[in-house]
Amino acid sequence: MKLLILSFYFPPDLSAGSFRTSALIDALAAQGRHHLTMEIMTTMPNRYRGMDQNVPTLEQCGSITIRRFQLPSHNSGMRDQSLSFLSYARQVLKEVRNKEFDLVFATSSRLMTASLGAYISRRMKVPLYLDIRDLFTDTMKDVVPSPIARPLLPILRTIERRTFKKASKINVVSQGFVDHIGAVVSSQSIKVFSNGIDPSFLTYDYSKHINHSSKTSKILYAGNIGEGQGLHNILPSVAVMLKGRAIFRIIGDGGRRKILEEQLHEIAKENVQLMPSVAREELHSQYKDADMLFLHLNNYDAFLKVLPSKIFEYAATGKPILAGVSGYAADFLRNEVPGVEVFKPCDAGGMIAAFSKLEASPKMFDRREFIKKYARSTIMKDMAIDILDTFPSKK
Repeated sequence: MKLLILSFYFPPDLSAGSFRTSALIDALAAQGRHHLTMEIMTTMPNRYRGMDQNVPTLEQCGSITIRRFQLPSHNSGMRDQSLSFLSYARQVLKEVRNKEFDLVFATSSRLMTASLGAYISRRMKVPLYLDIRDLFTDTMKDVVPSPIARPLLPILRTIERRTFKKASKINVVSQGFVDHIGAVVSSQSIKVFSNGIDPSFLTYDYSKHINHSSKTSKILYAGNIGEGQGLHNILPSVAVMLKGRAIFRIIGDGGRRKILEEQLHEIAKENVQLMPSVAREELHSQYKDADMLFLHLNNYDAFLKVLPSKIFEYAATGKPILAGVSGYAADFLRNEVPGVEVFKPCDAGGMIAAFSKLEASPKMFDRREFIKKYARSTIMKDMAIDILDTFPSKK
């Protein structure tokens, strides 16, 4: 059985798609054993500027081949990202031209990797398994300025429908996506294998010595700093209101980091620290040092359906979580994760009230039931079995 895996991001890149694909490959290797060969076609690290690119373009580990394609440099803008994907797609199509596979798997947040997988599977006449991590047309409609989005949306929706209809099975990471995709394909072909907690988070001790004399809480945000997160719409004002009560540490990069940096420099540079992205090993110690963890999505209808992967990482630490989310993510947090205060996105007053509640709450919460339920190894094992069941039977 020969499996082609398309994932725009892959370790050592820092992204939810990268970590998810790596865990899935481990699960597939364990389940497929000697009958499965995998070829992963991905990119050199490019998620954040300044990422170390000292990794091989070709790796071979037994029956697993990893090919990393070099991309043009970019600054996370829409035009740059489009050019980067076109470069990736051209190199993938050239590489698969004279190859044969029995199944194509594509994991995608911006639809294009999924559509590339659909094109290849159609040309090779083999089944397609899609892993959809975001609803790109929803995001385009709400997040991208209308003069740009309006003419593109009909085209993108056509591509989306053709892509979904080509798939034998479609997995979504959020239950909130099911109705959207179910309007295009049979609900029987839709699976829900969510994101989960990586093994490295299950063995680390995040508790720390509590300094009872300190009146200042350390609040950590670690992740992308883009339009989708909307930190620039809430953090500067909240940081001013919480001077003397909280210090924010923001770790990450993205398309709105510069705007956030400029705003903070003007009004709240004293109690907000902006740091570049860090390796996962260092992130553990940053989580340990924090008193609370901060999560935020911008106030767009598209985000009513999403379930951020960061939720699972944060929850595994046992630390209190300050979450500016709505819709499915808000319901999930309230129902599944103890020690969370949810407030409406971009609502500074709501965030202050939520912070005040957590300020008086325990410093650690027992989330063993959540961790047991959402261990990534368990989720990926089940997903790997489902993928292997999608291979065409040999006559």
